[in-house]
Amino acid sequence: MRISNILQIILFLLIVQVGFGQNNTSKEITGQIFEQSTNVEGVNIINNTTQVTAVSDAGGMFSIVVKEGDVLVFSSVNLDPFKRRITMEDLKSGSIVVKMNAKEIELKEVIVNENANVTAENLGIIPYGQKKYTPAERKVYTATSTSVDKLLNAISGRTAMLKKEVNVEKKEALFRKIEYLFEENYYTERLRIPVADIKGFQLYCVDDAEFAVSLDTKNKTMSMFLITDLARKYLTILENEK
Repeated sequence: MRISNILQIILFLLIVQVGFGQNNTSKEITGQIFEQSTNVEGVNIINNTTQVTAVSDAGGMFSIVVKEGDVLVFSSVNLDPFKRRITMEDLKSGSIVVKMNAKEIELKEVIVNENANVTAENLGIIPYGQKKYTPAERKVYTATSTSVDKLLNAISGRTAMLKKEVNVEKKEALFRKIEYLFEENYYTERLRIPVADIKGFQLYCVDDAEFAVSLDTKNKTMSMFLITDLARKYLTILENEK
């Protein structure tokens, strides 16, 4: 009888151990991240238990190895941090949906007009990486291409004038970019900029060196972040001018 009881205890312990092991089996699951109804790209995901990391793709999708009880931490520059504990139901389904919220200083919605990126390089007309000159830059190059030209144009002041023209041209290019970046209601509803002052605000933005870099590098997240602060400063200027 004692042997039988011992065998039953051993069998019970084995069953418990197997069950415990199954509950702690790691598994790769997939997930999708949303902010409101928009897929979110570039969100960093880290498993706090194993320190395994992942990043969401253009569709907001990611995959990561987890087990029951692990805590996933989601973070992004323009979103509030979010934590999610993995449950047995998550492991059984093999996928999770994560909804994150935009930070107060960030814009929750932006309408961008995308234009097809067709260039001479893409068409194979010129080699990749070749220096491209704007009309104003070509004038500066012509005016300084030889030592005699450099001397004569420096004396006449033409080189300085042409360099100013290059700077104006660059600002005009930035202004065209910001014009196509946001709709009018974005300025009036999101940033509280009066309709009559939108153009002035756009010029104020392109004069900001950091914002100009974000436009040049097509860094939408940084542009969205910077323009919010620029709007607050611009509204203060308008208020002081009254």
